[in-house]
Amino acid sequence: MELKSKQQISSYIIQSQEEEIKRISIELHEGVGQNLYSILTGLQFIDSGTKEPHMKNNLREMSQLIEKTIQEIRLLSVELYPPVLTTLGLLPAMKSYIKLYTSTFGILVNLETAGTQKWLPEQSRIAVFRVCQEALTNIVKYADTSNVKINFIWTDDELKVTINDFGKGFQQVEHGDSNQSSGIAAMKERMLLTGGQCTISSKIGEGTSIELSLPLKD
Repeated sequence: MELKSKQQISSYIIQSQEEEIKRISIELHEGVGQNLYSILTGLQFIDSGTKEPHMKNNLREMSQLIEKTIQEIRLLSVELYPPVLTTLGLLPAMKSYIKLYTSTFGILVNLETAGTQKWLPEQSRIAVFRVCQEALTNIVKYADTSNVKINFIWTDDELKVTINDFGKGFQQVEHGDSNQSSGIAAMKERMLLTGGQCTISSKIGEGTSIELSLPLKD
């Protein structure tokens, strides 16, 4: 009874966090992003009516800075909560995120799928996406690698996801980075709350392998 209660509390906390992340993502894109776009349009209008060279240079530098900021906000918004996850599903969201990930960090990610993709409830989609996102973030911080392979394997009753980084690996018992430890714990907790599992194995010099398993309901 106590275990069930703790799981319910954890699930509620994670769901509340996701709702807030989604709200912030939308506000960044549709609020802050749109306001900056309006400012950019105004600067471009002023630039078109200005002939003084020094003023035109300043306006163009400001416009370029705002364009860069708009792009960064769009990327951050997608990273926080990709709209594709809700509209098109898990795999399109992963592909969208991987494209952003590679362009940002220069790490190539080979995503392969096997079997027929099944429908997943929103909670399960979010859980698998967040765990993959956390795994890729850890790879940037700790793995020292340039290539990652992700496999999605769909069967009639289960989804399996494997993530291999081919990096430097770590000692699972003795690694002392508290941030990495908390990230691994969060990954396992997310999968547990959806009825799935997250297994992590690593060897020094051979890299880290993460396997997710999620039972599929009819």
